[in-house]
Amino acid sequence: MDWPCKLLVFGLGAIQRLACNYHKLPHRNASGNAASAAIAARNSASYDSEGRVMIRLSNVSRIYPAKSEAAGAGIRALDDFSLHVGRGEWIAIMGPSGSGKSTLVNLIGCLDQPSSGEIWLDGQNVAARSTNDLNRIRAEKVGFVFQQFHLIPYLSALENVMLAQYFHSMTDEQQALDALTRVGLKDRAHHIPAQLSGGEQQRVCIARALINDPKIILADEPTGNLDAANEEIVLRLMRELHSQGRTIVMVTHDPVVARLSDRRIELHHGKIAAQEVFEMADEEQYEEVLEELWVLEENGQIAEIEHMEVHGALPVSLAVDKMRDMGLLTTAPHPPMSHDHKTFVNPCHDALKPAGVSVGDGSMIVELTPRGRQRAADIIRRHRLAERLFTDSLALDSETEIEQQACKFEHVLSPEATDKICTFLGHPRTCPHGAPIPPGQCCGLLKTDDEVIAGIKGRSRLNGPYTRDEMNERR
Repeated sequence: MDWPCKLLVFGLGAIQRLACNYHKLPHRNASGNAASAAIAARNSASYDSEGRVMIRLSNVSRIYPAKSEAAGAGIRALDDFSLHVGRGEWIAIMGPSGSGKSTLVNLIGCLDQPSSGEIWLDGQNVAARSTNDLNRIRAEKVGFVFQQFHLIPYLSALENVMLAQYFHSMTDEQQALDALTRVGLKDRAHHIPAQLSGGEQQRVCIARALINDPKIILADEPTGNLDAANEEIVLRLMRELHSQGRTIVMVTHDPVVARLSDRRIELHHGKIAAQEVFEMADEEQYEEVLEELWVLEENGQIAEIEHMEVHGALPVSLAVDKMRDMGLLTTAPHPPMSHDHKTFVNPCHDALKPAGVSVGDGSMIVELTPRGRQRAADIIRRHRLAERLFTDSLALDSETEIEQQACKFEHVLSPEATDKICTFLGHPRTCPHGAPIPPGQCCGLLKTDDEVIAGIKGRSRLNGPYTRDEMNERR
């Protein structure tokens, strides 16, 4: 029986069914059914009743009076709008001017009240409260970060933060100084706004927003007036707030900034026009980063953020930051040492992106943690087994087609399907390019073979899989 017939017997359909269980994650397009299910779960009654909802808007409309009778009944800034935001969730609000973004932030922040509908913050209905009640709830639960800094120009950074304390019925200079220290401005505490850069002024605003230890952060274009360097500093602070469990609602026009959130919501004419769950959409890019790190290390290269070639919507530096928070990798400043840069082509990936050798040192180097190394090994194993499958069993001879199919398989194969493919192929030691395939549990004692784990250099595709005698010797 030839290889294609054996493959049919093996049942590629079974592999695909097993692949659906990979990591128990919905795959793969976040704008499709998986994302819809995740969003529906957030909006379910059980999700709310379990206390996991921090913000809930139900059938909220906000109608502003028309400027003249000729303009009609009024302007609907929000129109029968409903939204659930989970505790600790970060959502990004996007949309054209006049779509209702600022109105939504004002309503959540108790700066305005709806014309109809209910708004719940941390279990409290704030839709029909008195002004005094709204002021109290806002002071207890909400911190604001605006595009326009709204700092008092003749007060120092410390005094601006202490002024926020005054509105929260407290004055504590040390606590205000601690808040500035948290955002890296202890040495600038006694400077007035005119003596601070735009990024520093925005960090004063963040310190001011944190003075009441809020559960909810409302950020309206927090990086809109900042250069790239200060934007990165502010976004890093926002990520820290998110990691501490705070709920963040952020308005932005920048799709890259929006990708830092857990969910993007697009508004049009006061209604939700689209939603996207990034937690699922980013998984493939994380796996691309892990694969690149593995191959660089395998070839004795230092991984530098600026030189990594990874597809995905997130800039590599932001993807690396998220992965570091997940415990998959570590970063460190580039050491003062000379070394060679990438002079090789990744045979298992660069066939799709063959351009280039990196020049010059990057500022940060990246290394895998034990957890990241294990996940990277799993990805590499799936990819290289898929290459072997398409080369040996399906006899594909187009390098580009082989890589495209292998890239698809590496993201969807379950552990069970991967082991079945490995067994079917006879536990091959290398991919068609000669790169070593990390062994799995199905390979028995092969996984302790130092030669395989360390990497087999320069092996041609003619070496093929292990023979029966070799397998017996290793057992």
